[in-house]
Amino acid sequence: MKAIIVTEQALGTTGMKLVERPEPQAAINDVIVRIHASGFVQTELEWPSSWTDRNDRDRTPSIPGHELAGVVTALGYGTTGLSVGQRVFGLADWHRDGTLAEYLAIEARNLAPLPGDVDFTVGASLPISGLTAFQGLFEHGRLRAGQSVIAHGAAGAVGSMVTQLAREAGAYVIGTGRAADRQTALDFGAQEYVALDSDTLEDVGSVDLVFDVIGGDIGKRSARLIRAGGTLVSVVGPSEVRPDNGRAIDFVVESDRAQLTEIVQRVRDGRLRTNIGTISTLDEAIATFNAPKRRAGKTVIRVRA
Repeated sequence: MKAIIVTEQALGTTGMKLVERPEPQAAINDVIVRIHASGFVQTELEWPSSWTDRNDRDRTPSIPGHELAGVVTALGYGTTGLSVGQRVFGLADWHRDGTLAEYLAIEARNLAPLPGDVDFTVGASLPISGLTAFQGLFEHGRLRAGQSVIAHGAAGAVGSMVTQLAREAGAYVIGTGRAADRQTALDFGAQEYVALDSDTLEDVGSVDLVFDVIGGDIGKRSARLIRAGGTLVSVVGPSEVRPDNGRAIDFVVESDRAQLTEIVQRVRDGRLRTNIGTISTLDEAIATFNAPKRRAGKTVIRVRA
């Protein structure tokens, strides 16, 4: 099968290669998925899990990518809940070979059914962005109707999901990001917008929840805006340690079939729009990842037409 591999962390995406690899075999509780589309997050090559297994042993050459949509082609021993020929989408394990390939071995519990009226490209754009927003807002942030939320990076793949889900829950959403992204954030439902390169963040006053995908100085300044009883939720990569922001709840997104099903149902109902920026083929993916121009929204690789 065709697959993109990485071998040296220092090279990042410039060290990617498109090669032929053996098709994976299904272990106990695994399924094999013929991948139609894959999402990719550029920062995943900074995560230790992209390079080592759970025992911290080198596992290169490794296949990156963790978001997928495709069709089940085989079931491992003991696998239940899915069937051969079923359309699925989901979030691949952080420490195993990923989704920038034609086939993937993945635990069945990490997948959810993909309805026939949802395109594979849309399905592959949802898992990380949708689950991150859902878990950050409702599991860790305990968001309630009537609260105010700062959504950092509100025009991005995660931030646009945060904005839409928070608005649907009855929150007042203040988006942040670059000045050039103001209209995009407003189009996704932000009720106010702070351009971090020209406005003053502190002018928004106190809020109940900050959803932080930036960290650093912005994260520390955001923590000081949270009123008593409020929360700052901060998403981090697997095995990644983020400097202490004082009041942040750091979390790593986890696959959850029930939540994936809720998210895709919102897409079907028109309550949630995915934020796809660039679509590329597997053959063109490496050039896409290394293009000098900034890519807005989610990058999706169409593995199979």
